[in-house]
Amino acid sequence: MAAIVPVITVVAPILTFLVISLFRVENNQIIRDVSLVNYAEVFGNATYRSTFIGSLWLCTQVATFSLLAGYPIAWFVWRRRGRVRNVLLLITVLPLFMSYIVKLYTLRAVLGLNGLLNQALVGVGILDEPSKAFLYNQRAVLMTMTVVYLPFVILPIFISLERIPHRLLEASNDLGANQGRTFQRIILPLSVPGTVAGALFAFVLALGDFITPQMVGGTSGFTFGRLIWSQFGLAYNWPLGAAMAGVLLATALVVILAAGYAVRQNRV
Repeated sequence: MAAIVPVITVVAPILTFLVISLFRVENNQIIRDVSLVNYAEVFGNATYRSTFIGSLWLCTQVATFSLLAGYPIAWFVWRRRGRVRNVLLLITVLPLFMSYIVKLYTLRAVLGLNGLLNQALVGVGILDEPSKAFLYNQRAVLMTMTVVYLPFVILPIFISLERIPHRLLEASNDLGANQGRTFQRIILPLSVPGTVAGALFAFVLALGDFITPQMVGGTSGFTFGRLIWSQFGLAYNWPLGAAMAGVLLATALVVILAAGYAVRQNRV
């Protein structure tokens, strides 16, 4: 009985999308002719291909920068003890309880012409005047996604670090290893599952995001997720949009399976 809920709420909608992707649109009407013409359009159209590849590269950058920022934060919180750790952990996860739209508007205000970032750079003398380069471009999308998805990266890494037995760290210290050696040989390898999970969270969430590119990317922040949104909205081509969503789903599954295989092969 427990399996019925995920089947109804997850599997059935996905299967419906895959079925719709086999239809076509003619004169704003969905024609229920089963074919792979939409998938041929997705892979055959140069614009769609370039947008898809660009989105994959953007998601890879988001995952990379999120890890570079998230791992030190998770490690710092993990090294604290008692009430300080709890407070820092609460601050870390607090953005998860905020509205996604509110966070985007906040970051857009920070990156704007009169935003906090421009004012700070002008104040310290790095810029002579506020710059428009921080908003409505691909760089703004990258920065915004990295900040928004950072808690999803920090939490799995922290949990992975928390599961490391303290006796291993004590044994390493007793054997004369310094902190750098202990981190390299014990902490880092044992935190790989959480690190991979955090990177996957950032990658997959960024892969399907269409709101962030629309709000902070402008015309330069066009991603595959935004392309799918346009097919279901303005273009009213649900079958083509469903085919694009199917390609996105297959890509996410391949990345997740590949990451899982890599973790299993290198498990300590």
